[in-house]
Amino acid sequence: MLDIISQDDFSGLLHTTLQLRFGADVRFSVELVEVRRVENYSPLERQPFAIVVRSDQQTHYYHQNTFTVEHPEKGDLDIFFVPVGFDGKGVLYEAVFS
Repeated sequence: MLDIISQDDFSGLLHTTLQLRFGADVRFSVELVEVRRVENYSPLERQPFAIVVRSDQQTHYYHQNTFTVEHPEKGDLDIFFVPVGFDGKGVLYEAVFS
């Protein structure tokens, strides 16, 4: 399923709340704060893009791993996220699709 996901599948959800599952018993509401095109110099079938979500975590974060995003139209998507830091409101996690 991830091979057919595109930037358009997330652009309409910008600044909305999604559910992100870090494990069987750990689930957070996160805000989709960024959807951007990633420049690419190889002939890929889809244009690479990245998404950034923000959790409200203030004192800890989860290490990079595959977490499940509950997409309202596409269903559950297992996506590899990397924590990229705190922004004063919470922890930012980024996923890149190439």
